[in-house]
Amino acid sequence: MRVRGQVQGVGFRPFVWRLAREGGLRGHVMNDAQGVLVHVVGPQAALDTFASALSSDAPPLARVDAVEVTAWSGEVGDGFEIVASGPAGAETRVVPDAASCPDCLAETTGVGRRAGYAFTNCTHCGPRFTIIRGLPYDRAQTTMAPFEMCADCAAEYADPGDRRFHAQPIACPACGPRVWYETGGGADGGLQVAVQALKTGGIVAVKGLGGFHLACDATDAVAVSLLRDRKRRPAKPFALMGDESMVARFARVSAAEWSLLRESAAPIVLLPKGDAKLPEAVAPGQATLGWMLPYTPLHHLLIAGVGRPLVMTSGNLSGEPQVIDNDEAREKLGSFVDGFLMHDRDIARRLDDSVERVTPAGPMVLRRARGRVPGTLPLPEGFETAPQILAMGGQMKAAFCLTKTGQALLGHHIGELDEALTWEAYEAALSDYRALFDHRAAVVAVDLHPGYRASVAGAAMGLPLVEVQHHHAHLASVMGENGWALDGGAVAGIVLDGLGLGTDGTIWGGELLLGDYEGFERIAHLAPAPLAGGDAANREPWRNALVRLDQAGHGALADELFPQRPRDVLRQAARAGVNAPFSSSVGRLFDAVSAVLGMCPRVQSYEGEAAMALEAAAADITAAPLPFGFDGSVIDPVPMFRALAERPDTALAAAAFHEGLAEAFAAPARRLVDDGRAKAIGLSGGVLQNARLQAALLARLDGYPVLLHHGVPANDGGLALGQALVAAARHLAQDK
Repeated sequence: MRVRGQVQGVGFRPFVWRLAREGGLRGHVMNDAQGVLVHVVGPQAALDTFASALSSDAPPLARVDAVEVTAWSGEVGDGFEIVASGPAGAETRVVPDAASCPDCLAETTGVGRRAGYAFTNCTHCGPRFTIIRGLPYDRAQTTMAPFEMCADCAAEYADPGDRRFHAQPIACPACGPRVWYETGGGADGGLQVAVQALKTGGIVAVKGLGGFHLACDATDAVAVSLLRDRKRRPAKPFALMGDESMVARFARVSAAEWSLLRESAAPIVLLPKGDAKLPEAVAPGQATLGWMLPYTPLHHLLIAGVGRPLVMTSGNLSGEPQVIDNDEAREKLGSFVDGFLMHDRDIARRLDDSVERVTPAGPMVLRRARGRVPGTLPLPEGFETAPQILAMGGQMKAAFCLTKTGQALLGHHIGELDEALTWEAYEAALSDYRALFDHRAAVVAVDLHPGYRASVAGAAMGLPLVEVQHHHAHLASVMGENGWALDGGAVAGIVLDGLGLGTDGTIWGGELLLGDYEGFERIAHLAPAPLAGGDAANREPWRNALVRLDQAGHGALADELFPQRPRDVLRQAARAGVNAPFSSSVGRLFDAVSAVLGMCPRVQSYEGEAAMALEAAAADITAAPLPFGFDGSVIDPVPMFRALAERPDTALAAAAFHEGLAEAFAAPARRLVDDGRAKAIGLSGGVLQNARLQAALLARLDGYPVLLHHGVPANDGGLALGQALVAAARHLAQDK
């Protein structure tokens, strides 16, 4: 019996061992390159029951994709045994890192030899992807290899009846990794010293699973402001960590949100603020806070010791990847922190925390990282014979995708490839994934933009190249996540984002497409406006407001709103087309509206700041939609800006804008389905992370089949999946 799926490092072999012995079967089980292989002998009825239970009763972290049964004529002994792993290879699944299970947490916080130990784990929890160096998943192939097991751990590791049987990160205080606290003067003690530093307003660099965090007491306004000053991060929201009682005090949490928080992936979840208040500096101007529960024993011990929620923000210099190495942390984070909570288990690969939210339509992944990767997605029906494809993703929120044997492996969030060190991290991660999963690409897919670093690198590989238009990739991504078959027919795609090169050479970003995996037609789009100042328009919302107000005949209002800005120079440049490319970007439309309403008008300190402020202002407010014009192909915001100029209530205007934008795109999408040209409507693009806008669209698409993102980011973090599917579809079409 060949078992395929996520079946290594999850206690699957001891599960098979117990199942076989209970059924009186003989044989053996082993890990190999393709998953788990079982040779088993016994009565047919018992074998049938055994095969069924392999799927139905699998361990908590397992995911069984297939159990393939074939006749076998080999020899087995009298009992049933677990034997050594087979040859190395990579057809099987590597398991994501998993939060501490209740049994291990009870040991860590109780009595016994693992009491207070920061690395307690078993086959149901603990590090996986962040420690593995190669397949098969055995201790010698992980960063736990230097730690020789003591006799007690070795006995647990060797006992098939123990939950730590072949738990590769198994450890205890006698033989495993250790924790210490240090300042610039050297080691100053253990975890309790770090606890005291945090209690007294200090900032501590904490080494976790996939990298370092910068931590401080989230209830201490002075400490939070000090962290912002030191990190030069004026407004971007900080992530928070706390136990369940802390989360319940400072946030309003639904049952679905509790379920997401408690998943083994332990993501950061965006939650509405509660009755108890944290300092405004934690997340300036936001209606939600990003919370995660402690997910390692070290985090549990730290939170329990401090007794207050902690800021847990990525440990990195601005724009650089998260730090993962002890020496690198000392070098790069030393000026930020008062001390380091270190440990001596190496991190094999950096992984940021995943970020997710729950919308009325279900969960939504905003950043796919720790706990979610390297989980795979099944390719839709019709892609079974597609070759191995490497899709390089985009420039922002970069992530690549590998397809193989009917599965798509979407890589983790890496960041913005404009930064040299982030590009180095991208190259290292790509090499790592291709080696770890034995991936041999036959086709490379890239974004249409020739200047993207990932596109340039993909073209240089010398393999057959498929260029995929940015928004077509977004549409294919949401189709693929929803299992839309290769021959499923055309889908109307409402694709709203920041910027993407269009097939006409202009910058797109507010599109209604009609397409399948092979191709698309641009049905409608937002009326373009010049990006005055080029890239500066992405950072300074007032520029977008100026050109949109001028288009609406309200230049005087722009003069009133932005008296200190170089308006005349910008207008001249826009009229002359100097560094002012035209764009249909809905992301920049959000910036313009936000600036008109007085939210973040000058400079954004982080991407999406103005749009997030606009969403927060709209909240749950009921409002009639602001009007947009439509001539059959162009969605015109001029009527909206004229109406906006007369609305003094900021929150009501923000809500009315969301409603108007939703109606402007939903109406022509509905017509495509009504006319029989589209079978469904897909929503994708970074703007669709806005839960308020999503709800407004879904209200107007009620009764229509709608495809949404849930596990794949709607933003450019999901772009590579769409690129891979487009490339596969075109390759398969050529072979017909």
